[in-house]
Amino acid sequence: MGKAEQTAKRILARVRATPEGFVRTYGDVSPGAPRVAGAVLSELDAGDPVPWHRIVRADGSLAKGDRQRALLEAEGVPFRGARVDMRAARLPV
Repeated sequence: MGKAEQTAKRILARVRATPEGFVRTYGDVSPGAPRVAGAVLSELDAGDPVPWHRIVRADGSLAKGDRQRALLEAEGVPFRGARVDMRAARLPV
């Protein structure tokens, strides 16, 4: 297994470990390389059970807009305007 595959597996394990009702940032799941987490998540198939919607930008904004917001709201994630309330919803690192 190559380094890129190992990195992707680590990122996906962290995403899967994010419980319902909480969020993590791209930097939380890929410390020092948040864009790598975005790239890994963008490669997921539509039927993949990874809870991608629980990963948000550091400021609480959403990369996938209304679709992501609907999924998070269904889990009870609190918002302040257009952004996730990170103080209430971010899983402690």
